[in-house]
Amino acid sequence: MCKSDMVIKGQGVDNIYNGDTLTDDGFHGEHFDFLLSNPPFGVEWKTQQKAVKDEHEQRGFAGRFGPGLPRVSDGSLLFLMHLISKMRPVRSPDDMGSRLAIVLNGSPLFTGGAGSGESNIRQWIIENDLLDAIIALPTDLFYNTGISTYIWILDNAKTEERKGQVQLINAVEMFGKMRKSLGSKRKELRPQDIEKICELYDGFENHDNDDEAPALSKVFANSEFGYRTITVERPLQLRFHIAEDTAELVLATKAIAKLPAADQDAIRSALDGLSGRSWTNRDAFVTELKATLKAAGMAKVGAPVIKTIWTTIGEHDPEADVITTKGNPEPDTSLRDTENVPLTEDVEEYFAREVLPHVPDAWIDHDKTRTGYEIPFTRHFYRYAPPRPLEEIQKDLRQLVTEIQAMLAEVGA
Repeated sequence: MCKSDMVIKGQGVDNIYNGDTLTDDGFHGEHFDFLLSNPPFGVEWKTQQKAVKDEHEQRGFAGRFGPGLPRVSDGSLLFLMHLISKMRPVRSPDDMGSRLAIVLNGSPLFTGGAGSGESNIRQWIIENDLLDAIIALPTDLFYNTGISTYIWILDNAKTEERKGQVQLINAVEMFGKMRKSLGSKRKELRPQDIEKICELYDGFENHDNDDEAPALSKVFANSEFGYRTITVERPLQLRFHIAEDTAELVLATKAIAKLPAADQDAIRSALDGLSGRSWTNRDAFVTELKATLKAAGMAKVGAPVIKTIWTTIGEHDPEADVITTKGNPEPDTSLRDTENVPLTEDVEEYFAREVLPHVPDAWIDHDKTRTGYEIPFTRHFYRYAPPRPLEEIQKDLRQLVTEIQAMLAEVGA
């Protein structure tokens, strides 16, 4: 049907392929000056997963999916990487290179945290200075969905003015209403809307939000979309109190339940003997616990057993002594938190300003730091709208109640 439609229009059909873009590259090894695509939105790629994963792992950047793989529930970024692989390489300083435009939903802008496949793909695209602009379109533009959509424009030979930068264009209010809806399609871009979008793109200006209307264009340095996710640790401080039911709690753990009956009896006897007592220092508690277990007849008191007991009994107490190993404080996993630090900021300065004033004993585990990229389009164009006065809301509610009562009266009559 596609080919017959092309023939009717007098267009060539040699480049029309019937197949699956993700598993069967119909244009293997070919490159193009301009590429346009409107792939399916948010479609899972489970049936193509093996072929795509094999290409990613075996071919890497020599294939189409080198930067990473998105979650299997949404293959939008796979179609984008496929298009990028078809861009004609720039061969000289005067080469105009290749450009592409693809329509995507909002998910590829921000889905996936630092270190995820989606974030790694965005990072690779932006750090290689391929992303030129993103245009937010009005809702209800497509026949089968009314969701928000975006046009991504990529260019591998940006003009000097646009190098190292990305332009975001807010065109969500640029539309005309259709006289008759077609499925979910209720709006369309009018000629003046298209002209305005092109004018904003050519102007390449950075507008600020104001009280009257949201900004229509903003320009950002590539690095402004990047961030580091740092892991904030706090010291482990536990209080150990032996209550009447403590022995039962400890004996119910898997590690203790596997021990011989004699050892379990010794643990019960030892804990019952310590009932009613408390410690705020782990090492002091462990020392006394070992001695009590030996006195109760436990021949071999192993480190795993001791750890199981104190981790089961211990409860967080900010007044307790910090638990250390080889002089270094152990982190409390229940208090672990993360912070996203923009790439444009120094991590230590951010930590000192935003974290330490609230938790002075915290530190950064630098081994867990990950770099991520996201494009928070809505946040950049957000304009505060004050809530309606309470009096207006109450007036509307009273009017609605009156109307409902009148309708109920008609039904009753």
